Amino acid sequence: MSELKSKHFSLIDCVRQRYGKEGFIPLHAPRFAGNEKRYLNDCIDSTFVSSVGAYVDQFEGMMRDITGARCAIATVNGTAALHIALILAGVKAGDEVITQPLTFVATCNAISYVNANPVFIDVDLDTLGLSPKSLLEFLQQNAELRDGCCYNRKTGRRIAAVLPMHTFGLPLHISEVAQICADWQIAVVEDAAESLGSRINGVHTGRVGLLGAFSFNGNKTVTCGGGGCIITDDDKLGHLAKHLTTTAKQAHPWAFHHDQIAYNYRMPNLNAAVACAQLERLDEILSNKRETAEIYIKHCEEVGIAFVKETPNAQANYWLNAVLLDSLAERDAFLNYSNENGVMTRPVWALMNTLPAFSLAQCAPMPNATWLADRLVNLPSGECTR
Repeated sequence: MSELKSKHFSLIDCVRQRYGKEGFIPLHAPRFAGNEKRYLNDCIDSTFVSSVGAYVDQFEGMMRDITGARCAIATVNGTAALHIALILAGVKAGDEVITQPLTFVATCNAISYVNANPVFIDVDLDTLGLSPKSLLEFLQQNAELRDGCCYNRKTGRRIAAVLPMHTFGLPLHISEVAQICADWQIAVVEDAAESLGSRINGVHTGRVGLLGAFSFNGNKTVTCGGGGCIITDDDKLGHLAKHLTTTAKQAHPWAFHHDQIAYNYRMPNLNAAVACAQLERLDEILSNKRETAEIYIKHCEEVGIAFVKETPNAQANYWLNAVLLDSLAERDAFLNYSNENGVMTRPVWALMNTLPAFSLAQCAPMPNATWLADRLVNLPSGECTR
């Protein structure tokens, strides 16, 4: 057996040692080991199964407690949370939003929903998230301040927001990003969809920017099938977020009055019931996932495979564990080998600037994102029951 094949075999064997010798191993399967069924039954018995109910309120309270944010607003999914967060940040049609090419398509879809234009800059190799250095270089070369706003000299458009993403739950250098944006009068909205339970310098992701958005999709660390949440420390924005996600209906005992165009984006009480049960186990889930990451890290160090670890000042939730192989050819060989042998692995997403919808967007040099896209592979990372 060649040295390369031996590495691949040993890594798959490590996965099976963790998750089981036989059968198919998914990338990140949900696990319902708490009060999910009991809370669902209670929700059904109450008949409050839609967007009004005690579990929605409980979920928002739990998210405030977990993140430390003053406001938490439940939404139907993470993309809806991003959409509303961009509106609340003041992004208008025709504006530009700086983001990273290495992200899930929902990040850029949300920018499109507000009829804004994405601008792509590079990521850092240590966090996989938007690079403060690349951001500053882009602004110094392309931007100017006029009348208290930041404008792109090349396009003439206002740069209204920066939308970084905490990739795979690894906290990016968000404080540096936020400081640069403060200097350039740009709002920061954190795409924290994948990073529930992750912290940087002791602060939960989503808290450093003006707003943060989380996802509770079926493959996330905590899931309720579909759901999202906006967090902010701005009480006014928090109130407006709830108003906009509930069709802008004004409170009244019986009248229907909606004072602006808004959205039916609230999380149903059924989903919130499951989310509450999952959040009760968050510490247990995070501990289990960290144990998995530590097993992978130890093995990768022994066989000479690069594993993407949290930075020294960060605490990652290790939503999806990632390794870096030596080339695109090796990446594809490993993906073929692992999936043919019943272990689900996946490459990182296609870079956003390569997709037809965003191919005309302005792009800064992105050597790191391109390098990572050719080499990164995600390993099975769900909660282990063995």
